Parts: sequence; structure tokens; C-alpha cells
Amino acid sequence: MTRRGSWKRALVPALPMLWLGALFLAPFAIIVRMSLSTAATAQPPYRPVFDLAAGWDRLRGDLGALDLANFATLFGDSLYVASLWSSLKLAGLATVILLLIGYPLALALSRLPPRWKPLGLALVILPFWTSFLIRVYAWIGILRPEGYLNTALLWLSVVDEPVAFLNTDFAIVLGLVYAYLPFMALPLFAAVDRLDPSLMEAAQDLGAPRWKAFWLVMLPLSLPGAVAGALLVFIPAVGEVVVPDLLGGSDTLMIGRTLWSEFFSNRDWPLASALAIMLLAALLPPILIYRAVEARRWETAR
Repeated sequence: MTRRGSWKRALVPALPMLWLGALFLAPFAIIVRMSLSTAATAQPPYRPVFDLAAGWDRLRGDLGALDLANFATLFGDSLYVASLWSSLKLAGLATVILLLIGYPLALALSRLPPRWKPLGLALVILPFWTSFLIRVYAWIGILRPEGYLNTALLWLSVVDEPVAFLNTDFAIVLGLVYAYLPFMALPLFAAVDRLDPSLMEAAQDLGAPRWKAFWLVMLPLSLPGAVAGALLVFIPAVGEVVVPDLLGGSDTLMIGRTLWSEFFSNRDWPLASALAIMLLAALLPPILIYRAVEARRWETAR
């Protein structure tokens, strides 16, 4: 291989690493620095700020002023732990519901005639053509006491008085399921559509009921798509801000909303940065586990 060709091959992995460093590692380093600082009535509202132009003496002073007080506050105040736990619980529930909805939807799309599949996929993606904020606002009109859902229930005599759907955990989970359904359906469709339909037919010919054929054949073979969809849904749902703010009550505890309040209402950027790092630490293990499982699966496939 020529020297020029070797340089080009080295450039291929270097470009994504540069992109990652510029758009993730550098901002994350700023967040870490802020999390170790103290709040101040200034602009920006924290100190110390590293100023390399001020010389090494100033830098040593800044380093000496760093502390872990913000992280101690997070674990010493039940509000932050409770908001993280509530976020994990609601996002996990929404992910399970999306799996239960996503599999039938993915199977239905995969069974469409080839000429109708693009239309089916377009209908799944269609909500993305409308503003996310407007779509969440629409659920307020549906779920409020005098909204469409309560009007229909009263007209059908299912209930005697309007039900308080809005400003509840039910409304938050419903909003998350609605907002993130495409993120679950598309990976599942990609996994299911590649499978040979004759495998399910063979399992049923051997005496397995339809549900058992799905459990023993379809589910294991499509599991990578299910895990990918679950991660695509669960990770952004944990840090969701808009859905709990609009559909949840004033006492709703979710980590994204708490983070927003610390940044923009309390203007405690160091504590908010520590909260962001805690959120990242909570979401990192499932990502690493998924990578390890996928790497092992690819090694086995070879």
C-alpha cells in the first residue's frame, strides 16, 4: 500500500473522532468544569472560569477552587434522586408500551404488499412533518376536562363526570408513547422485514400456536431491532422536557424539567451541570451493555 493510500485510510476513522470531539467531548468538558464550580451572581452565573490567558498562577487558583459540593447536594436532596427515579420509571413504562404497540405495527407493515410499504412507512413518519410542540399542545385539547376525550366518554355514558386526565402521570406516558412511536416502529420494522415469513409458518405447522411461534421464533430473531428501538425511545424520554411540562402537573418530577428549572429559573448552572452528568451516568450503562452484546453477536456471527 502506498503512503498516500495509508494516509487516506487513517483519515476515515479520524474524521468521526474529530466530529465527536468537537460536538460532544468539548461541550461535555465545559459541563464538567461548571459542575465543579460554584454559583455566582454574574454573567455567566458561576465561578471559577478557567482563563488560560491569566497565567498558570490563576489557573492553579481556579483548580484549587473546584469542589464536589454540587454532587453532594444532588445525593443529599431527595428532590433530585426522586426526579431521576420518576423519569426512569415513566420512560421505562412508555418504552414497554411502545414495544407492545410497535411489534404489531411493524408486523403489519412488513406484511404489506411491496408497492404499499412506502406508503405505510410514510404514514408512520408523517407526524414528524408537524412541529413537536404543536402535537403535544394538541393533546391538551384532547385530555383537558372539557376536551374531546371527556366529551366522548360523557356522551357514551362511560363516566358521569369529566375525568382528570391532564396533569397526571397517565398524560405524560401517553404523550411519550405518542411522540416516540416512530422511533420504536422503524427499527422493529427493519428487523422484522428481513425475516423469512416461512419461519413462522414452519413453527405453526409443527404445532406451535401463533403466540408461541412469535415468542420462540420472531422475538429472538428481531431482538436487536427491539433493543435498538428501546434505546432510541428510552434515552430521550428520560430527559424529556416538553411533554412533562405541558401534560404533567406543577408537582411533576422528571429530571429534564428539574434540569430546566435549575438552569433557567434558579440560574444555578453548576448544580444543573452536575445534574446533567448524573443523568448521563444513569443512561450510560444500558448503552455500554447494548454495545457489548452487539459486539459479541457479531463475533458469533463470523
